[in-house]
Formats: sequence, C-alpha cells, structure tokens
Amino acid sequence: MTRRLFGSVRSRATLAATLVVAVALVATGAALLLSLRSDLTGQAETEAASAARAVAVELSDGRPYDKLTGLDEDDRPVQIVDERDRVVAVSEDLERVTGTGVDAVRPGQGAGGRGGDDGDDGDDHSGRSGTGGSGGDRRAGTGEVDSDTDFGTGTATIDGTTADYRFASVEVEFEDRGKFTVHAGAPLAAERSAVGTATTAMLIGFPLLLAVVAGATWLVTRRALSPVEGIRREMAAITASEDLARRVPVPSTHDEVARLALTTNETLAALESSVERQRRFVADASHELRSPIASLRTQLEVGAAHPGLLDLDGAVADTVRLQTLAADLLLLARLDAGERPGDARFDLGALAGEHAGGRAGVTVTADAVPVAGSRAQVGRVLTNLLDNALRHARSAVTVGVRAEGEWAVVSVADDGDGVPEADRERIFERFVRLDEARSRDDGGAGLGLAIARDVAVRHGGTLTVGRAPAGGALFELRLPRAR
Repeated sequence: MTRRLFGSVRSRATLAATLVVAVALVATGAALLLSLRSDLTGQAETEAASAARAVAVELSDGRPYDKLTGLDEDDRPVQIVDERDRVVAVSEDLERVTGTGVDAVRPGQGAGGRGGDDGDDGDDHSGRSGTGGSGGDRRAGTGEVDSDTDFGTGTATIDGTTADYRFASVEVEFEDRGKFTVHAGAPLAAERSAVGTATTAMLIGFPLLLAVVAGATWLVTRRALSPVEGIRREMAAITASEDLARRVPVPSTHDEVARLALTTNETLAALESSVERQRRFVADASHELRSPIASLRTQLEVGAAHPGLLDLDGAVADTVRLQTLAADLLLLARLDAGERPGDARFDLGALAGEHAGGRAGVTVTADAVPVAGSRAQVGRVLTNLLDNALRHARSAVTVGVRAEGEWAVVSVADDGDGVPEADRERIFERFVRLDEARSRDDGGAGLGLAIARDVAVRHGGTLTVGRAPAGGALFELRLPRAR
C-alpha cells in the first residue's frame, strides 16, 4: 500500500518538500522559542538583579528593615537572610517562597522555617513581616555590597497568588553584623505567557503551513509532470500501433521536459529511419537474391532433365555471385548490428599494395602510414574501390596512400567518365546502380560502395568521391592515423 502510494514522482516530491519544510519549521520554531525564552528570562534577571541590588544598597547604608522601599513592592518578593540563613526581613504579603535556599517567610525563622535559637542576639523579630523593631542598633555601620549576583528560579505566593519567579541574590557584608543576602524576584509570567502563545501559534500555524506547502507542491508537480504523462501516453500509443511516423507532443515550456520531448522525437525519427532502412534492405536483398537463385535453379533443372544441356560455367558463375552477395549481406548485417572494428595496428600503404598487386593497369604510390582497426574490413574497402575503378576505367587506375596531418588518406582514381555531381552521394546507398541498362552480372548488386562507406564510418573516417585529374572518378578514403 505504501509502495503504491509513493510510487509516483509527484507523491515523492510532495513528501520530500513537506518533510524539508517541516524540519525547517521545527528547527526555526525551536530556535525562536529558545531565543524568546532566553530574552525574557534575561529581562526578568535584569529586573530581579536591579531590585535586589537596590534593596542591598539601602541595607548597606544602615537603613532599618521597615524603611526598605523594596519590601513594599506588591508583585516582587524580597527576602533578606543573615549568614546563618535566618530570615531578618521579607516583603509584605509574602506567604511562601521557594528557589532562594531559605523557605521561611517570617523574620526569625531559619532555613527549615523554624524559629531562631534561644541564645539569639536579642534583635526584635516580633511583629508583622517586613518589620524589625526600632532598628536603632542597625545603624552601627555601613556595609559593602558584593558585585556578584547569583540567579535562581523558584515560586512565590503573594497575597494568595502563586507564580514563577526568577530570583537574584546579592550579598551585603558588615564588619560588625556579618553577612546578609538579599533575594529579590521578578515574575516570569510574561516569559511563560509569551512562550505559551508562540507555542500555540506554532502548533496551529505549522500544520496549516505544511498543508499549504504539500498542496502547492502537489499542484506544481502535477502541472510540471503533465507533459511527461502526455509523452508516456503517446509513446504507449506508438508502441501499440507500431506507427513510428507519430511524434510525442513538445510542450512550449523550453525546459527539461521540452528537451526530453525533442530528444524522444529525434530518437523516434532515427528509429523510423533505421526500421525503414532495414525494411528496404530486406526487400532489396530478397530481390537481388531471387535472380541468381532462380538462374541457378533453372540451370540445375535443365541439367537434370537434359544432362547434355547443363551449363556448368554458368552454374558456377551464379553460385559465386550468390556467395559474394550473401557475404556482402552478412557483412552489412554485422555493421548494422554495431560490430566494433577492433584496434589492430597495420600499415595502410602495405595493405593497399597487397590488394592492388597483380591487377593490370593499376599504379600504386604508397607511403607507410599506420592505422588501427580491422585489417580485413579495410582490405575489403580497398578491394571494392579497386573493383569499381577497374569496372569504369578506360585504361588506367591510380592508387595513392599518404599522410595528411592526423589522417591517413587513400586515393583511387580512374580515367573513366566519372560520377555526375548530382549522384555523388547516391552511389553510396545500398543496391544503387547508376547505369540501369547494365546487366546484374556486369554491374554487381550495388553493395560495394555502400559497404566501403559503412566500414570507413565505423573506423572513424570518411569516404567521398570527386573528379580525378584524368577526368574520371576520384575516391578518397580517410582514416585516423594510429598513434
């Protein structure tokens, strides 16, 4: 089920985009919340430190507890303890406190909330919270406020309302009275409220944003991939109808999909051309094979009925022609199948001399030029060019082999009538004969030059025809020189 659900590019693209955006949103939201909490906590620390230091300064000046202005704040708890963690003063309406290290909220109580020892120094701790008697003996001297501030987090209950606070602790040291610690808190309600509001907004907004991203990605990918679906449908129709003349639609977007459609059409055109060429090749081959086979059969049937009338020479000639034609067809089939020419090194000049040797009227001027490929196939090209030149020459054929830069060039020229300029490409097509009046026995099947060009192309070279100095045809075979 899952494989089928995410079996399309559209589904996977939508899922990927949604996941990426979700990860980005979560990371951004977490960073935002941490930054917001840090800023608001820092603000609360600043307020708490300011309040604690203000009370510490007043205390260091020797001001009595009941005259400390910081103890009158309704929303900011203040607690003052001595070096034995006994509470000496607290702010008004403070009912409970945690996070300062001393939970007591009544003067004279210690860290555990119990009253002071019987052997106390006699300070008057009676009365309401925040007062400490006449305070006359508390002016004995001034104290020194410590520059360091410690922070902690806790809760405080003021006038029946409990809330979270960030506490700042500042120490004040007197020479005659010892060390006192002022704990002052700043409410964290704003921090809790802001973080909660931001979290709620994210919990509501992020899913909506992800839904918008998923929907937009789905629609965009659907629109972007709709031409691909059109190409797929047309390709399926072409496959079903076997009509290679059809083409896939090309969108007007000028993007990768449009280039894909153009490339697909080019592939279809090449495939159509190849199939048409194969069909024409099969038809021409069948037509060419029919004549020697029919001639050979006729001669054999006549010989079987009238042995004295059997033309053995004609039968042998038809058999040789049939063998040659079959070899040509098999070679063309291997070339069409993409047979690699190999990488054997050989001397093209020496090979030309071998194939031209013993032929009457052929003059060879050959340099030693190394090439790489199939020696047999290149030799077949030379044989076909020489046979063609001798067939059309009046008296002489000239063969030359030379090096021109990166190329090895073989030229085969005759002194015949030459090839008309309009037919200089057509003669390299298969089963093409320019002189239709010639007999098949004299003119061949029209495959020699086609094979020669195909072999040249397979070897990375070219085969062209022009006009020879003597007025006949000049064939030039160019092959890459071996390094």
